[in-house]
Parts: sequence; structure tokens; C-alpha cells
Amino acid sequence: MRRKLMLAAMLLGTSALVAGCDQVKQVIGKDAVAVKETEYPEKVLWGDTHVHTANSVDAFGFGVRLSPEDALRFARGEEVTSTTGVKAKLPRPLDFMVITDHAEGLGATKALYDAPRMLITDARMRRWYDMMHEGPEGSQRAMAELLDARGRNDLPDAMLNQSDTAERTKSVWKSNMETVEEYNEPGKFTAFHGFEYTLMQGGNNLHRNVIFRDGADKVKTVAPIDPTYKATPDEIWNYMEAYEKATGGRVLAIPHNSNLSNGLMFELTQPGGGPMTAAYAKRRAKLEPVVEITQIKGDSEAHPFLSPNDEFAGFGVAGWEMNNLIGNQAKTPNMYAGEYVREALKRGLMLEAQMGVNPYKFGVIGSTDTHTGLSTADDNQFFGKHSGNEPNPKRVMQEQNLGTNRGRFGWHYLASGYAAVWAKANTRAAIFDAMQRREVYASTGPRMTVRFFGGWDFKADDLKGNWVQAGYKRGVPMGGELSGGKKGAPSFIVSALKDPIGANLDRVQVVKGWVDKAGKSHEKVFNVVWSDPAKRKLTGGKLPAVGDTIDLATATYKNTIGAATLATVWTDPEFDPAVRAFYYVRVIEIPTPRWSAYDAVRFKLKLAPDVQVKQQERAYTSAIWYNPIKS
Repeated sequence: MRRKLMLAAMLLGTSALVAGCDQVKQVIGKDAVAVKETEYPEKVLWGDTHVHTANSVDAFGFGVRLSPEDALRFARGEEVTSTTGVKAKLPRPLDFMVITDHAEGLGATKALYDAPRMLITDARMRRWYDMMHEGPEGSQRAMAELLDARGRNDLPDAMLNQSDTAERTKSVWKSNMETVEEYNEPGKFTAFHGFEYTLMQGGNNLHRNVIFRDGADKVKTVAPIDPTYKATPDEIWNYMEAYEKATGGRVLAIPHNSNLSNGLMFELTQPGGGPMTAAYAKRRAKLEPVVEITQIKGDSEAHPFLSPNDEFAGFGVAGWEMNNLIGNQAKTPNMYAGEYVREALKRGLMLEAQMGVNPYKFGVIGSTDTHTGLSTADDNQFFGKHSGNEPNPKRVMQEQNLGTNRGRFGWHYLASGYAAVWAKANTRAAIFDAMQRREVYASTGPRMTVRFFGGWDFKADDLKGNWVQAGYKRGVPMGGELSGGKKGAPSFIVSALKDPIGANLDRVQVVKGWVDKAGKSHEKVFNVVWSDPAKRKLTGGKLPAVGDTIDLATATYKNTIGAATLATVWTDPEFDPAVRAFYYVRVIEIPTPRWSAYDAVRFKLKLAPDVQVKQQERAYTSAIWYNPIKS
């Protein structure tokens, strides 16, 4: 009891509460294991760069009790028990994971929960303490209030005293590092050190996940930094540059949920206004080579308002297009252009034409942003955003408040997504380097194998030989750049294989964006290869729908339509060598049931008419950019 009182005093006054006393055995020598890299990437690696555990202030506040060790065990394919007591096991292990607990208030709600009530002097903190101890529903209400206060810049002073929280942060970070080192097994499973820098301007999402290439020998020299009430990413960029200079290590940041930034994530100006400078653009492109395009809180590829001619735009926007992250600021259509990845790629071309540097020349990945500790993007095994919407009969229609405002419901969440990486080995170095060169793609969940190469002399006959080798030797992979000065138009090798245990493929599309000579941006979606071509003819650039085999009564589908593999060599028929452009691939599956349909069967529910129960899942590759010769 005496020890508990002392620890609580540290939280509430002079120092910080250590989040736990469990010691994790340090495994020595794993980072020294020699893993041979292949000449070029031969196998795609699947992972999640966005996972929260009980050490995250909001995850614990919402009721989650799984630790970083639980999250890593689950990712490696072991069975764990969820916070709500459900046995959980991935049917296929992941290849890598990053635990990204929030730097802001790291371990704070757990410390508050564990503290003796008599030592909590702040009235609101005592209220939240009482609510958390009521049980799961009370805990979720407390967290909603806390997040709302965060969005209004109105957290209690006791929660903002950085000197008081420094020791707790240091202790939790040290424990996390020990766990990550234990579970990192080069060649088999890669565990990265990382954290989330939760930059949020008045409720507008500007979050970044920070990921280190290095082991604990270098990472232990720093600790996560709290961005509370900062307005721009300069602080985290300064931190990253200082780390690299001091240690010789490497670190990158991944922006996420641009769809909830109310137009601020991909601005045409400097943050806060004023013309964007080349120095800012160059810095951002270097430190943020990858963006998270899809996750539980919606999909950020394209919006119908921006892409009215794209019949597949708008996947996963329902519920998320109304307002910002916290729900305290309404969204208007003029904000969409600063939120969606395709438009950001177009904006990047425009800015590059103006100042010679493209701040938005990034690759794309998916990840879950799970706050349950369970990284699963499978609709038939969806464990929700947090413990309050782990599998239960109410979650489909339950209000989901990240703040205290209403408007989103359980079914708005996606069972999405995963990061696919073409790395030369399953190691920190190889995976990080693949992200740095943008040879990555995103999936909304299915583990489709997608290749994309650009070059100047690819022909259909290349697909009869070793086309992967040809792609690397005579062209560039996804994330690469093509320079002008060649004869003819660029050609692209495109290949997609279905998830071995998933749905067949409907079609593969190439999405092109370009800026014309007048400085205006454009886009076009090309259907380049599709299933059942004898019956489905291209008319005016459009294809007939693939069909639908879903049986909602059983939440099942049949692979009697679609194709297991689709591949082609495509040449841009509208190429202009004087115009800068980008190309990326979008792979569309046949229709399959959403997690809401699986819940309807599992819990015998009658769902409201507006609840989406079907979807066509997809993958998005990083782009290949075409750069014309400067005149």
C-alpha cells in the first residue's frame, strides 16, 4: 500500500508513475543475426505500422488491457485473449509490426486508473477516475470527455506538466524497447521501435507514426515527445533530424488519417499560410516518404466530390466525411482536396512545376490503427477500433464518439488495412529501406500480391519470361521515377494475384494524374485488365459490373466470378512527353461481405437499411512518376 501511495504521488505531483514493474527478459544478439538480402525483392512482406496497446492514453481509457507483448504475440500467430475475453488468433501470421503507442500521455490513463483516489486533487481527473472504475461503459464515457477536452485545448494542468510525466514516459519506453527487442527475430519476424506523434490542431488530425530503422542501442538515446497543442510538424522533424545526426541512425514518419484533417494534411501553402517553400517541401518529402492511405477510421484514396468520374471513388468515406477527428469542427467540400491521397499526388505535381520540389512524392501503405492490441484487417475476424466495439451484438449501430459529439456509428469503421512491402529480407533495415524508396503498397485487408513496373520498352511477350527480373533491370518498380528523353510512351507491367484464401479479382486499373501546360491538374482511371473479358467489354472506358455472389443470410460468397490472377503490359495511350505525371495501380476484388454482415449472422441481427453490408476490397500501389526533361 505504501508503494502504491508513493507511486500515485509521483503521478500527481513531483514525478511520474511507472506504468508497471514486470520485467521482460532481454534477448541478446538477435540483431547480429546474419540475414542475406536477395538481389531484388522476391516476396512481399505483410505488416502493420500502426498498433496501440494499453500504454496508449486513449486505448487504456476505452478499456483495452492488452500489452505490447500481447500485440506482438498475436502478430506472430499466437493465440491471445482479447480484453473482452474472446480468444483471438490470426489465421496467417504477419511478417512485421510497429507498436505505435501515443507519445502524448504515454501510460497516463493506466497510471490514473491505478492511483489511490484520495491523492487525485483535480476534480475532472477524479471524475474520470470514477468513471473508469465503473466498468467498460463508464471508461468509454470518460475517454470521450478526455478527448473532447484535448480537442478544445482544455486538459487539466496536471496532465500537461511535462516534467512530471517525463519519468513515466522514460520507464514505459524502456519497457517497450525491451519487449520489441525480445520479439524481433531477423529473417522471421521484424519488430520495430516506434511511437505515434499525435499532432492535432483543435481536433484536426495531423498525426504521424514515427518508425526507427535501428535497434535499442541507438533508440534508447531518445524518448517519445508529446505534441500537445503544437500546430505544425516542425517539432517532430527537428527531433528526427537531431536523432539521425547524433546517432547515425535512420527514422521516418508516416502521416495517417488525412481524411480527418479538415483539409490541413496536404496543403498547397505552408502550415499556417504563406507560399510553400522549396526547403519545406524537400524536408517533408525526405522525412515522410510514405503515407497511410487506408485504416479502421476510413479510406483516404479518393472522394466522389473530387473524382466524379471514378465509379470506385469513395470507398470507406461514410461517417468520416462529416467532420474532423474529434467531431468538433464540421467538414465542408472545399476541404476534401487537402485530405485525399490522389489529390495530394496531383497537388505535388503542381507544386513541383512551380518550385522544382514535390512535397507529396510519397508511397502508400495501409495499417489498422487498432486500439485493441489485435492487428487484424479481416472482416470475418474484426475486433473493432477499441474494446468497446470488440465483437458484440450492439456494435454495428452503436454511436462511436472519439469526442463527445455524435454522428458516427460502429458500421462506419473499416476492417482495414495492411502494409505490403517489397523488401530484400525480413529485417528492420530491408523493410525500412523499402519504405524509404516507396516500394510498398496498401491493402484494405486481403493479401493480394501486386507488382507494378514502369519502363520504355516493355512488351506483352515479357510476361512469358522472367518479367520480374526484366522489370528491375529495364525499368523501375512502384515508387520509382521515369525520366523523359526516351522515344515513345512509357509502358507498365501490371500483375495481381488474389489472396490465396480470399476473393477473386474483378479488375486492375491504372490511375493517372497529370498537370497540363497551363498548370491545371487532371486525372483519369484506365481499366487495363479484368476478369471474363470475353463477356465484359470496355465501352467508353467503362466495364460492366463483375456480378455478385454474396449470400447475406450466411455472410458467404463464391469465387465463381472474377479471376485468380490478372496481368498485362499497358502503354499510356494519351502520353505527352512534355507533361509531368504519375501512375498507380488499383486492384479491385469481387464483392464480399463486410464485417457488419458477419455480425448480422453471428448475432442474428436485423440491420438498418443504411448499414453497408457489402464491399469490393482493394489494393493501392505506390505511384511511378514521370518527369519530363527540363527545357
